[in-house]
Amino acid sequence: MLTPSDLLPGIPDATPPLFARRLAAYGDRTALLTDGGELSYRALAEKVARTAARLGTRRRLVLLAGANTADVLVTYLAALAAGHPVLLVPGDNEEAVRSLTAAYDPDVVVGADRSGQLRFDERRAVSAHELHPDLALLLSTSGSTGSPKLVRLSYDNLQANAESIATYLDIGEDDRAATTLPLHYCYGLSVINSHLLRGAGLVLTDLSVADDRFWELFRAARATTFAAVPYTFDLLDRTGFAGLRLPHLRYVTQAGGRLAPDRVRHYAELGRRDGWDLYVMYGQTEATARMAYLPPHLAAGHPEAIGVPVPGGSFRLEAHPDWPGQDTGELVYSGPNVMLGYAEHPRDLARGRTVTDLHTGDIGRRTPDGLYEIVGRSSRFVKILGLRVDPERVETLLLGHGFTALCAGRDDELVVAVTVPDGGEADVVGVRRTVTGAYGLPPRAVAVHTVPQLPRLPTGKPDYEAVRRLVPAPTPTPDERPPDGTDVTDPADAMDVTDLCRLYAEILDRTDVTPESSFVSLGGDSLSYVEMSLTLERALGHLPPDWHTRAIRDLRRTEPAQPPTREGSRRRTLETSIALRAVAIVLIVGSHIHVFYIKGGAHLLLAVAGYNLARFHLNPTAERRERVRHGLRSIARIVLPSLFWIALVLPFTDDYVLANLFLLHSVLGPHDHETAVQFWFIEALTYILVAAVALLGLRSVDRAERRFPFALPMTIAALGLITRYDLLGLGNRFHLPSAAVAFWLFALGWAAAKADTTRQRVLVTGAAVATIPGFFPGEPFRDAVVTAGFVLLVWVRTLPSRGRVNTVAGVLASSSLYIYLTHWQIFPLIKDFSGWPALLASLLFGIGYATVATRVTRSLSATLRARRRRGTNSARPEPRPVAS
Repeated sequence: MLTPSDLLPGIPDATPPLFARRLAAYGDRTALLTDGGELSYRALAEKVARTAARLGTRRRLVLLAGANTADVLVTYLAALAAGHPVLLVPGDNEEAVRSLTAAYDPDVVVGADRSGQLRFDERRAVSAHELHPDLALLLSTSGSTGSPKLVRLSYDNLQANAESIATYLDIGEDDRAATTLPLHYCYGLSVINSHLLRGAGLVLTDLSVADDRFWELFRAARATTFAAVPYTFDLLDRTGFAGLRLPHLRYVTQAGGRLAPDRVRHYAELGRRDGWDLYVMYGQTEATARMAYLPPHLAAGHPEAIGVPVPGGSFRLEAHPDWPGQDTGELVYSGPNVMLGYAEHPRDLARGRTVTDLHTGDIGRRTPDGLYEIVGRSSRFVKILGLRVDPERVETLLLGHGFTALCAGRDDELVVAVTVPDGGEADVVGVRRTVTGAYGLPPRAVAVHTVPQLPRLPTGKPDYEAVRRLVPAPTPTPDERPPDGTDVTDPADAMDVTDLCRLYAEILDRTDVTPESSFVSLGGDSLSYVEMSLTLERALGHLPPDWHTRAIRDLRRTEPAQPPTREGSRRRTLETSIALRAVAIVLIVGSHIHVFYIKGGAHLLLAVAGYNLARFHLNPTAERRERVRHGLRSIARIVLPSLFWIALVLPFTDDYVLANLFLLHSVLGPHDHETAVQFWFIEALTYILVAAVALLGLRSVDRAERRFPFALPMTIAALGLITRYDLLGLGNRFHLPSAAVAFWLFALGWAAAKADTTRQRVLVTGAAVATIPGFFPGEPFRDAVVTAGFVLLVWVRTLPSRGRVNTVAGVLASSSLYIYLTHWQIFPLIKDFSGWPALLASLLFGIGYATVATRVTRSLSATLRARRRRGTNSARPEPRPVAS
């Protein structure tokens, strides 16, 4: 059996950690379990040996973009076994990869290409750096991903920490750990190291615990453990973890931040009921992951404790001037897992040990029964207007008053991010009053921001830097403006993140907009998309194709400020979907009036509707319930104005029947009523959206969509061909609603939005070109209009345009539903006089109805929010000031 030592005789056996060198010793035992199958330790050892040989015998600095995949794990182990120091960075953070590559100039860069395959960029055969013999691993400090400040870990650090963890967890060969945390995170990496050391199995996945597929894999793999940070337990609550049947679960570990005592007690008791243990742990990257653990039998009785030192380690308390209490002081850790020191420059890679004891920065207390507790954090103190404030204590204070928040200091201000209750609003006044009452701060020194979710790092830890960024940048003073006294030529140049948040709040009618929000996360839909995109394009310049999924803080002006000019002469771009909606509604109305005869616009709009559903409501990061809620909101924005208009005109015309009022004419008939069919498009769109949202509300379909985002809609489109071609002969016996006959077009539009590769675009285009012709018998030009529009939607995402064209197209597209609704009543009044004025009048009236409907909706929303706020404030008791 080949081993790294066989291939690399120049590397001494004593240097690399055992878990990387002696994989073959576990033979045919299962090492890795993935969606693609299992890999034995013998096979893993062979892969590691081959990769180690590829890296060579001369030590080089290897930058590895981490991910929970077998290829990345093999490369990590191969580099360790061959003696190459590894700089491990998050593979999903391109900025971190770029910044650390620039800062440390690695000799080899390993990362996944666009196809997901690992690519080795061997920049030089001999290292450009002097590398200390003990240097094994470089990791970012907690919360500093992408920062040049790194933790230097030795081979002994990795081996000692893996042995310590394996000892107190009693990891055996039959254990199988699911990788619930990123490999580049020290806690997630320690799970891998400790289990490989004992020949245990790893269920290698990047699925979230909120995903049903994770638990299917967990059960199928007979997994015995998983690691969790505090945020993981929030996700477990949402998934109904307490009701899951996990017969092989042996224990759950928790670290990565303090878990509230009541949560520790709850999960400890849950584990006791279901036969598994909860290990609460404490650690830092500087200690190669872990320094303390709380024995499971003590968790329910001492939920506030971090426990005892890990095997081989010890604590002492050093007096701290701000914490003079007995048995209290800064927690200092000693042990073989303490880092060599920090690196802030490539020359630091040559340094040996510069740290012996680790000053954690945490204030600890030793209880009479020998357990350690964390009571504060010395390094997080901030001085605001001369007063020392501990943000962590503020968070605890607010939690006691029912507010879930994160706090951070910025200049002379305390920034508080508080979550908005589901379906309600955060009590900003109550939050500020609680903090100012407890700490004696003036209200202006406490900035409270409501957020839909507390910002977190990829590891699940709180993102305090994101909290600080919630405060808008200061407005330039007159002294900071250009010396010639000129002002900004375009108001958009002065638009900062605060202005953008205000713009999103106004257009989307939301009160919970933060810099971390995106158009999709705020529930934006196709009706608001047009107004939002055109307004942003005027303000910021050319928008990236994925702007609707980007956080507001990531949106920046992408073109230089231009000299004052007429808006209509500005070169712009116009999204194809917006252009198609604008053109389609004009073609629909014009063809009905017989000004011209270019039909197919309504069916093209069905495809565009599917395209927009996929873009705005199938956000991969959104939960299933959130997707359904956003979908229902969009359906309401179609149905309510339609019902109102039909109810308004029904008493004054014989053209419609009662079934129209409830959008049921295509189902109930009468089907020989020619004018009553005028709202077929509204009914078809409503039925299709209701069916799509109901389908996506099913767990199995939701899982399938996330796993196969392109294949699922293509499958649905294929099923739709049954009614499109009437393969079952139902059309001869029943009157099939238009929604049943045409929904394959909607599904193709959905697939078009999810077509990320050229191959997928070719496939969906081919499906459209093959199935649209013949849909309108005897009307080949109508088929051609729909086909051409669909092909344009797939292959051309933006069109060159001008400012005035964008304005007109935007108004028409955003008002298209209302124009379609009302034009049936408007054009007959003018048609006999002249067709073109009838077309213009129909368009203008629909635009006016859209404007009124939007204003009424926003006014009602504001009124309801105000009433809800008054009710909440009157029901909430006054928070009592708490002495610091």
